[in-house]
Amino acid sequence: MSSISQRKTDHLDLTLQANVGFRQTTTLFECVRLVHDALPDLDFETLDTSVEILGKRLNAPILIAGMTGGNDRAGTINRQLAEIAQAHGYALGLGSQRAMVARPETLASYRVREVAPSVLLLGNLGIVQAREMSDAQITDLVAAVGADALCVHMNPAMELVQDNGDRDFRGGLERFAALVESLPIPVVAKETGCGISADVAIRLRRVGVRHIDVSGAGGTSWVGVEALRASAGRRGLGESFWDWGVPTAASVVFAEAAGYETIFATGGLRDGLDVARALALGASAGGIARQVLKALDAGGPTEAAAYLQRVQAEIRTAMLLTGSPNVAALRRAPRVVVGELRDWISQVGPGVR
Repeated sequence: MSSISQRKTDHLDLTLQANVGFRQTTTLFECVRLVHDALPDLDFETLDTSVEILGKRLNAPILIAGMTGGNDRAGTINRQLAEIAQAHGYALGLGSQRAMVARPETLASYRVREVAPSVLLLGNLGIVQAREMSDAQITDLVAAVGADALCVHMNPAMELVQDNGDRDFRGGLERFAALVESLPIPVVAKETGCGISADVAIRLRRVGVRHIDVSGAGGTSWVGVEALRASAGRRGLGESFWDWGVPTAASVVFAEAAGYETIFATGGLRDGLDVARALALGASAGGIARQVLKALDAGGPTEAAAYLQRVQAEIRTAMLLTGSPNVAALRRAPRVVVGELRDWISQVGPGVR
């Protein structure tokens, strides 16, 4: 098994079996209080959870966030998740397609269009790899899987903990600017569990990036995952930075203030109430990865689909209890921000130095 394929296998195993959550840092969605409407003039059955994102209509503001790819096991997971996304009208993200660059034969593990012809499908490539590839190569990579948009991920913290990870991150912003101009599909700037600061949100927006996946701190610590994979010499580094990052809720606030057209709130969302809180802060949709993967592992596609249906029902419940007939109204619903999230906004929010 190649080193990239083995890394994907390790990631799956550790995510499912190990305690790889943030130890102290939370998403801070607990600091968002939606205001209760005791007299909603609404019928629960007629609430509209549908949204349009990146030109595709979703039945609910739910993204099955990118997880894996690059080997047969990952291919099975991707196809199972794609079938769920197709059946229920959710968006789907693919795991990093870096394996396809090194080993084109792994394409099959990412190819899901035959079972999910109409879903909003997000491709995935690291900014360091994108910096080294031509526009034509990246366009071919996206076309090979039929993606509607390309997530270009930033993961410096992960890479620094890996024994053979990337160490040179120069030129990333310039490459984002070029990709926005050259690629035939939208570019989504994506973090990988360490979140987006106000400054990074502004810098990316200024060079033309219009869509972002904040992938904030508080869920799976990918630094922690890499720490468990690392040699003894680098494991200590991972332990020290296990809780590093900008919490997901703060990241959403910063992205909304920067004026993004699309904001995917991923990173530690547990349920539909978290999705509703993210929407009230300005997100376009909530993305969930680990909880879906755990449900899939425990009970197959049936349990994974049931979990996501519960999430959708919880979003609908939050809509009714805030007097929101549709998702657009939920995004305008009154909310109170308290505690540490308020501190993040006041101390390092837009315009704060």
